[in-house]
Amino acid sequence: MITMHVPAMTARTDVRAISASISDVPGVQTLRADLATRTVQVTGPVDPAAISAAVTATGYAVEDHSAPAADGAPLPDTTRPGGRPVDTFSSTDTTDLPPATRPQLLDLADGETLRLRVAPVAKQIGDTTVRMLAYNGSIPGPTLRVRQGSAVVVHVSNDTDIDTTVHWHGLRLDNTQDGVPGVTQQPIPPGGRFTYHVQFPDPGLYWIHDHTREDLTQEMGLYGTILVDPAEPDYWPPAHRDLVVTLDDVLLEDGALAPFSRTETNYAAMGRYGNVMLVGGQTDPQVTAHTGEVVRAWLVNTANSRTFRVSVPGARVKLVGGDSGRMEREEFVEDVVLAPAERAVVDVLFDRPGQYAVEHRTPARTYRLAEIAVTDEPADPPLTDAFRVLRTDPGLAAERRQLESWLAAPPDEVLAIVAETDPTAPAVDGATVFAGPTHPEVVSDAPGHCPTCGTTRLATGPAGPAAGQDTDHHAEHATGHEAGHAMGHGEVSPAMSRDASHHHGSATADGVEWEDEMVEMNRRTTSANLRWRLLDRTSGQDRAPDWRFTVGDRVKIRVVNDMASDHPMHHPLHIHGAGRFLVLARDGVPEHNLVWKDTVLIRTGQTVDLLLDVTNPGTWAAHCHIGEHHHSGMAFTFTVAPGATS
Repeated sequence: MITMHVPAMTARTDVRAISASISDVPGVQTLRADLATRTVQVTGPVDPAAISAAVTATGYAVEDHSAPAADGAPLPDTTRPGGRPVDTFSSTDTTDLPPATRPQLLDLADGETLRLRVAPVAKQIGDTTVRMLAYNGSIPGPTLRVRQGSAVVVHVSNDTDIDTTVHWHGLRLDNTQDGVPGVTQQPIPPGGRFTYHVQFPDPGLYWIHDHTREDLTQEMGLYGTILVDPAEPDYWPPAHRDLVVTLDDVLLEDGALAPFSRTETNYAAMGRYGNVMLVGGQTDPQVTAHTGEVVRAWLVNTANSRTFRVSVPGARVKLVGGDSGRMEREEFVEDVVLAPAERAVVDVLFDRPGQYAVEHRTPARTYRLAEIAVTDEPADPPLTDAFRVLRTDPGLAAERRQLESWLAAPPDEVLAIVAETDPTAPAVDGATVFAGPTHPEVVSDAPGHCPTCGTTRLATGPAGPAAGQDTDHHAEHATGHEAGHAMGHGEVSPAMSRDASHHHGSATADGVEWEDEMVEMNRRTTSANLRWRLLDRTSGQDRAPDWRFTVGDRVKIRVVNDMASDHPMHHPLHIHGAGRFLVLARDGVPEHNLVWKDTVLIRTGQTVDLLLDVTNPGTWAAHCHIGEHHHSGMAFTFTVAPGATS
């Protein structure tokens, strides 16, 4: 990267003139001009003198410039808007790091011991090598396959330079083993060790991840999976094989992960949306199957913020399970929607040979996630007839018969989701523009409220791109390689962007923000200027949640995604292992197919009723599973007292 300081670049017209001149220099790949710091950053195989000459040719003086470091490592962006320093977690050095490996499948017997090492690795993503973090050297980490009712001992060693814990997501385990820093344990410091004793009471797919800074560590690769085989025979319908599939995205800028701050969460408004899709840690993976084969895909969304809608056009897909076991009724589906941390179990029948694509479809675009080549060799044994059968889970069918009274009853707890912004932050140099999160194209030179929707206007930085021209750095990822488009704070030459055509509004038609449609505002929002909150409104007044339950309780919880919030959007709400819950109704409509869950997607403006079955004593956490929201205040703890027989 070449960075230049241009003191006279003080207006949007200056940026346009300089950008147009630099874009004509051969070899330029990306260009970022930032009015706040009055700097220009360029990447590509170009001579710094040629860039300097292009700037001076427009009549602007270059005060200084810096070329790439001797080892070729990009120079990190270490300023907030306004030029204020920020303590970034921004090491991009991959020298002497071991390459990330493919995850192992580890079959663990009851009482067995596992060693889990947390350490940096060099991860190949397309044509780019990136510094990331891994469990036992792989991204994703290993898949642990265990038997329902078993327990294992896991010794964790932290060989990174940041604190960590391991959260056993979805497991109803002993509270002291839940991995929440400051609640169930102290964080594991760099060089430290910790031993977990983990139980597996329920069948299904679960996963592990860090819980100190999920926004940072999950993006950097700290996640793995747990497959709990049922004790009950024939619990699942027959299938030829299992595939555990993690769905993720990462945000790459200038050959590295986009910078994080050690001291505060960035991308706080929307969460961090990636520009490269990873399936099982890979870009564009290829899978082979036989004609007539039934493949069971265990899907988990491990992304920071992105919601996935997964489909396999041309194949038959049967939804058989969710977060914690079987569906009430198996059903054929066209696609499966998974918010961050949600899981689904789908059986896929390939009844004809040929090429199949696994796709993520949004209202605006389609991403190809993986390809499946189906040979004309028949699968053995044939399972097509068994696949056509749609079974019912007797336990959930019994729950259904008892739900009428719960549907009619008032909620025991009412939880509201709101965002509260500081409309004057962050501070920036020069002229500042303000815009509402929902309609960033409606700008003003003063704080206040958006005239279109009434949300609070935030400072989005100096007058930058014209309305409707905000560059989207989350371009469609079609090749598996890092998108070669301009990214950053200031104005970007139109010639440098592959995808700047998004328009906010379509993303929220179904209550889900499928893309980051407010790139610059999102980049500038932090946990210092935007706070997400979960408020208890049971009494009709806003207060901090103070839930106190007892083992054996069943609690009806109403979650209201408040449209009067300063930034209404969807949220995946996760309740830790105090119990598990059923979704009773969404906007008053009874849930058509029950499944035990620990995470639920609450769409924009939606009201969702949950029935929490409380089974575990202790102090537990609940939070949004968009990592940036979690660490911007959208979390609380609650207590469960032991019951008479617990």
